[in-house]
Amino acid sequence: MMGGTKRDHDGRSRSPPPASPFMPIFETFRNELDEHHDRRERIIKASRDVTAASKKMIFSLQRVKKVRGELPERINKEVQGHFNTIVTTLESISGDLQGINAWRYRRQITGGLQEFIEAATFKHYLETQTLLTVDAAAAAVPGGVQLTEDDYLLGIFDLVGEMMRFAITTMATSGELPGNTADSEDGREISESNILSDLRELRTQFAALDTTTSSGNGLGRDVEKKLEVMNTCVEKVENAVYGLIIRGRERPKGWMPDLGDDSGRGREPVESY
Repeated sequence: MMGGTKRDHDGRSRSPPPASPFMPIFETFRNELDEHHDRRERIIKASRDVTAASKKMIFSLQRVKKVRGELPERINKEVQGHFNTIVTTLESISGDLQGINAWRYRRQITGGLQEFIEAATFKHYLETQTLLTVDAAAAAVPGGVQLTEDDYLLGIFDLVGEMMRFAITTMATSGELPGNTADSEDGREISESNILSDLRELRTQFAALDTTTSSGNGLGRDVEKKLEVMNTCVEKVENAVYGLIIRGRERPKGWMPDLGDDSGRGREPVESY
């Protein structure tokens, strides 16, 4: 039978039941949820892409031979290429992270932002031997994406690991501790500021950081574990410097400092970039 009118078993016609007044409300909820899940997946994918490009930046930067100077042209070109990828990626989701959504999807984007801060601050340190400030870091994040102080601090925690790798690799290949040094009148080398003193300063400042009021967010959850890793990284550089200075400088280039602890577990290999 054509049309919307139906007939009962006795042949009398009856009208279709009226539409529920709640249906438009639930359809709106459905559309909002679909948009939410689509937006969330876009941000997760972008965060992973930013993380991958940032790691490539760091791998390129680890090939730098000294601190406080312009990057070699080839390495700088590689780093800029990876940075351009990050810019394009973050700009593609900038509209998804405006207003309240910047906080709604913070857990989905924070991993990529932390990795980017790690790469950006490492580059800044190699060029200037100074720490990129939180304001400068926020301005360096492309696409108008908001950088929180928690993202910045957690990225600096990870920076310590890259500084450790750079310091040990440089000592192994050149026999010198990277950083700014000066010679005294009698010819002895006096360290004004080297990577070990910088690492110790970071350790001191992080040890004084009070995160007791942040126990429920990302910083409070991760800081205890990252503090432990940071202390281990600084100790590795200290042990390497001990081996370089106390045990003598006559070792041939390419000698790898013994990073094992006193428990006799042997030396730990240094990652090659």
